[in-house]
Amino acid sequence: MDEMTRLRELRADAPVPDRAGLAPGRERLTDAIAGNGGRRTLALRLRPMLRDWRVTSLGAVVAVTAAALVITQVVGTSTPAPSAPATVVGDLDLSSPAAALNRAAGHLERQEVPPEPRADQWIYIREVDGWQEQQWEELPEKVRKKTPMTYSPDRWVPYDDKAAENDASDTDYRTARESYRIAAALPEDPEALLARLREVFPTGSGPDGAPEAKDEHSFRALAVLLESYPIPPDALARIYRAMATVGGVKVTDHLIRDASGREVIAVTRKYDESDSRREILIDPVDYSYAGNRDVVTRTHTIPWDSGAPETVQKRGEVLIDIARTHAAVVDAKGQKP
Repeated sequence: MDEMTRLRELRADAPVPDRAGLAPGRERLTDAIAGNGGRRTLALRLRPMLRDWRVTSLGAVVAVTAAALVITQVVGTSTPAPSAPATVVGDLDLSSPAAALNRAAGHLERQEVPPEPRADQWIYIREVDGWQEQQWEELPEKVRKKTPMTYSPDRWVPYDDKAAENDASDTDYRTARESYRIAAALPEDPEALLARLREVFPTGSGPDGAPEAKDEHSFRALAVLLESYPIPPDALARIYRAMATVGGVKVTDHLIRDASGREVIAVTRKYDESDSRREILIDPVDYSYAGNRDVVTRTHTIPWDSGAPETVQKRGEVLIDIARTHAAVVDAKGQKP
């Protein structure tokens, strides 16, 4: 099922839009970015943004408007200047993925594993996404007036969501409880762990294109799981050790600044069929998941089928920049820690 069809079938009682609600506006741009990778590449890249499948009808409203705005708002964003250009930053060793991620894993393995959240608790997430916020702010006033929804960086999801667990329409979506238990049960062996995640978050084939290659599939599966909260620290340690073994994975040799202005570690891998890379961001202090970015790796021109002027994407431009600034288990929807 394509993303726009899914949007038309969304429930009327869906919650306040998170980045999934505004993600369809990126479709036109990312379709062009995908290039010869085809619609399958696009679908795979959008899936992490659609983790909360209960998107509001706002997504359908902004899709056309956001497509028109995206050229001027996303293209043209520059890469933040490196804050510490060195392979060793304080206690961090950023000389290789293995050095950085194994150090993170060692730290996490020493942490106490907290109890699993109760079935009646909620997961609170706050994320900075300047692109999404700007898209909402620049929607025409008449469009805003037609929807009761507003943009918010805060979202709450129930830890135990049986209705969502029984919905199989999105093979990448897992509830917080499902993700926690998947992570907790992952094997120690990196190869076995990656094989398990490729089963949990499958690739596909058919009219939308060929399946992902093994390493790209592994990195996407890791990225999808890492967006979940909470993940037990010992499980996160195993995930990081496995990530270091994925072909094509690199670590930026200096801390970068995320969308919120924090300095973070960037673990990267170039998309196989595109001129951009995915970056998984990690907090350099407690090694928690800190967000993700998509960054252009080669200056290139994007043609538009509609006859609009071609768009030039320059190497280093940031297409997606999402920073997770808070994540916590709370007792009620609307509660903040």
